[in-house]
Amino acid sequence: MDKIYGRKPVLDTLDTDIKIYKAYILKQNSKLVNKIIGKLEEKNIEISFVDKRFFDKIDINHQGVMIEVESFKYENLDDLSDEKRLIILDQIEDPHNLGAIIRSAESFGFDGVVIPERRSASVTSTVYKTSAGAINNIKVYRVKNLTRSIKDLKDKGFWIYGLAGEADSSIDKADLTGKVGLVVGNEGSGISRLVRDNCDMLVNIPMLGRVNSLNASVAAGISMYELLRQNGFN
Repeated sequence: MDKIYGRKPVLDTLDTDIKIYKAYILKQNSKLVNKIIGKLEEKNIEISFVDKRFFDKIDINHQGVMIEVESFKYENLDDLSDEKRLIILDQIEDPHNLGAIIRSAESFGFDGVVIPERRSASVTSTVYKTSAGAINNIKVYRVKNLTRSIKDLKDKGFWIYGLAGEADSSIDKADLTGKVGLVVGNEGSGISRLVRDNCDMLVNIPMLGRVNSLNASVAAGISMYELLRQNGFN
């Protein structure tokens, strides 16, 4: 069972087919919360009205709203059909970064996000909250071996581009049309050696400042926008 916090993530979840078991709401004067209560009542979902102490120990921006839902269902990469734009995350450990990348991927029309089972953030309440509901509208693929999965994607016609600050070519010089997988590495160490060796091309994001590094979610967002730009925003 997963828990989703925050008014917008909860409201967005109510518009999906995700099974909701129970809601916990802090009584407050809010039109949005009243709208949430109305939708919960329409779906005959049990509501428990709680006091402030219920949320005091929760280290997340809960906004006085929480729902318990069925555990998140990851997709199987073997089931790819018409997908052609994937963001591949190599050991992204911060759930805030994962949620932000999922949010950007959905906004830029990507078909899915690929994460490994080990040494990676998984979908948690923090990811739900940070994605601002986008996680309900995009596929998240969880794989046992990221290197093997990249090889399989290449066999299916994908070109794999890895983001690396030391790369010789900038991302705007790469051909990001067709089937493309963009790889973003770990927040500290970047793309791992085996994943790097299996990328078709390493690319950098041109920067002018003295600090030649970007937050992983920012780098992912810029690269996804560049792909969208090269495809005529279609």
